[in-house]
Amino acid sequence: MATKPVPLADSDQSKAERVYHNLRRRIRELSLPPGTPLRKEDIAAALGVSRAPVSEAITRLADEALVDVFPQHGSFVAPIRAQDVRESLFIRTALEVEAIRRVTMNADAALLQTLEDNIQAQTKALKAGDLAVFYDLDEALHAAIFGAIESPRALRLLEAARAPLDRPRRLLLPDEGRPETTLAEHKVLVDAIRSRDPEFAAASMRAHLAQVGRAIERALSRIEAAAE
Repeated sequence: MATKPVPLADSDQSKAERVYHNLRRRIRELSLPPGTPLRKEDIAAALGVSRAPVSEAITRLADEALVDVFPQHGSFVAPIRAQDVRESLFIRTALEVEAIRRVTMNADAALLQTLEDNIQAQTKALKAGDLAVFYDLDEALHAAIFGAIESPRALRLLEAARAPLDRPRRLLLPDEGRPETTLAEHKVLVDAIRSRDPEFAAASMRAHLAQVGRAIERALSRIEAAAE
């Protein structure tokens, strides 16, 4: 008879969350490149935890297609797979288009100010040539819009869907002109929310993510060419 997995204690659960975010960030930023072995003992020692939280974190990352687990052989950072990336963009588009439609109907002054502050910070980051900060602000803008619908379950689905997109999008940042174009698209999103026209906002998000999709396809082509 198969045994059920033993739930982690609260302390281990919080440690697993910390390990998960640490590994996810490093995988997303490509400091742990595809194919890197994830040795639980080494990770546990480096982060000062036991193996249980590490195992839990790796399981979550495997669910997000960021880690491949091979029984008896170990766990490895997953390759960037075109199918995973395209499926993730499909899910992300469906969720974010509907989210901005709903947010636009109920956006308050506080949200609009948050979004405007973010746009100003993005502009400053681009002028300074700080693409790492710009990337973080890009994520923060989308998170602020999606978070305004106050749906934790949908947010978890979105975070999981976005995971395979992180690495190819990182490869896109150096493309000449793309960050500036992204900023212009973000300004349209904020203006659309301010207009209170939900269909205009939905169309703006769909157009923005279509551009993201085109850019990601270029990155996938680059990755596939390098593998040949």
